Order: sequence, then structure tokens, then C-alpha cells
Amino acid sequence: MRHPRRKFLRLAAGVAALLAVPRFARAQAYPSRPVRIVVGFAPGGPNDLNARLIGQWLSERLGQPFIIDNRPGASGNIAMESVVRSSPDGYTLVMVALSSAVNATLFENLPFVFLRDIAPVGAISRNVLVMQVHPSVPVATGLELIAYAKTNPNRLNMGSPGSGTGPHMASELFKLMTGIRMTHVPYRGSGPMLNDLLSGQVQFAFDAVASSIGHIRAGRLRALGVGDAKRIDALPDVPAVAEFVPGFEAGGTQGLGAPRNTPIEIIDRLNREINAGLADPRIRARIADLGNAPLALSPAEYGKLLAEETEKWAKVIRAANIKAE
Repeated sequence: MRHPRRKFLRLAAGVAALLAVPRFARAQAYPSRPVRIVVGFAPGGPNDLNARLIGQWLSERLGQPFIIDNRPGASGNIAMESVVRSSPDGYTLVMVALSSAVNATLFENLPFVFLRDIAPVGAISRNVLVMQVHPSVPVATGLELIAYAKTNPNRLNMGSPGSGTGPHMASELFKLMTGIRMTHVPYRGSGPMLNDLLSGQVQFAFDAVASSIGHIRAGRLRALGVGDAKRIDALPDVPAVAEFVPGFEAGGTQGLGAPRNTPIEIIDRLNREINAGLADPRIRARIADLGNAPLALSPAEYGKLLAEETEKWAKVIRAANIKAE
């Protein structure tokens, strides 16, 4: 009686091995042609720069071009929808940003469900934001800013690169946690917003460290806090906002996603190569130059982070009654 059972087990193991061969071969053969990374923003911004950085690394490692396809519009929703509708074969990827998590709540009736229709591939970096004011504002610390804003409700104009962007969400979270009121002035991008902050047309804003640090060092802007959980090396004398607003943390993450049902062996291979890049000193240095911090995660860990970010910003959007523009 034991012999037939042993024979059955050997046959079952052989069948399982045969079934695994096509999956292994598919992963080993990938990619056999160019891969597109769709970016929902114009060239030159943090998402585009991260995509080009990791795309170049993947091209070198995997022997095929990783082509950046910029499709700006609707806060990244145009690009996201195009990828959701693409074939789940690993040859179309999307740059996932903070706006991806925000848009899930900010926009009603989207033709896709972000957390359902996009498979997380791997994180790349965490974008650090800095809270700053124009030098004409008579405050030197974050606590002084809070006191000033409470005494002068809506006197400060709060700039942002647009409704639902990372800097806007950080500002709204800061308002909610401190009880202050400021007047939101949205712009079409961080460049115009920063120009008006420098001229004093708006007096307060969160912005990416990379684009503001030169102005801070030159004294054209006054940094009051960084949105990370702790101080950063680039601005060691600037406290984390959490030091005077306990629990505050706001910053976007960049990473890659793929259409739902993309083969897991392809996702795993891409994830291994991305994380290898994040361990490389050259890539780490370039990410630091952008004012960001490398963020190496497994697909499952990245998916968990995206779900947490989506839930976090949904609460802020509802509490602040933020509407898409």
C-alpha cells in the first residue's frame, strides 16, 4: 500500500516542478523588449526625476530600455488610468506618488480603484518637505508661527502647488493639528508657488527640500520645520515639526506600480533590482541630492504603506473639506 502512495507523491512533485518551469522561464526572459514607466507629471519634477533615476538603473541591470512616458494632467489620474488599462505583462509601469493615495478620496467617480487596480512593485524614496515662511512674517520658530496665526486668523496666505498635492496636504494637516486658519492659494505647480513665496505674495508654504534649500541658506526664506519624523542632515538646525506639534509627519513617497494581475515573478524581479539600486552608493547619493531618503521595501510592505497613506489622507481631506479643482 505504501508503494502506490510514494509513486503518487513523486508524480505530484514532478507535476509541480513542471508547472513552475514556465513561470521561472518567464521571469528569466523578462524583459525582452523596452519597458515604459508612465509619469503623471511634467518633466523636471520630483516624480519625473525619481523615475529617470531608477529607470536608468533598471536599464543597466536588465539590458532593455526603461522609457519615461510623461502624461501630466488631472493630478496624475490620466497616467494612472492609462496604466490600469494596460496589459499586465510587466512592460507598462507607473510612477506612484503621494497624489495617487490622495486622489483615491479627492476625486469622485474615478474609473479605477487605486489600491485594487495597481499592484505595488517597489518604493524608491521618501520626499521630505520643509515648512517655511517669507522673512516678512514676524516669527522665528514654529511655535511663534502658531501663536501669530491664532492671533491673526486668515491673515497669512498659504501657497501650494495645487489642491491635493503633497505640500497642500501637509499644510492642511498642520492646520488641523494646530487649530490655525490660513487662506489657501493654489498654483499650477511648485515653481509658480515658490516664486510668489519669495516675493511675499504668499507668506507660508510647505515645499520639497530640494527646491527650497538654496533659498533657505541664502536667507530668502525662513525654515521653521521639516515634515519628516526627525531632523534631516541637509537642514540639521531646523527642527522636525513633530518637535512642537507631536505626532505630525507629512511627506510623500515615490515608487513603481504595475497593472493588477502582473505576474508576481516579474514584480519580484523588479523589486529585487530596485532594492539593489537603493543599496548602491551612487543611487543613494543622487536621491539625497534631490532632498529625499531611499526607501527599500518588499512589494507587500510597499502595498501596506500605500494603504496606510490612502487612509491617512482620506481623513485629512474629509476633515478639511478639500475639493478637487
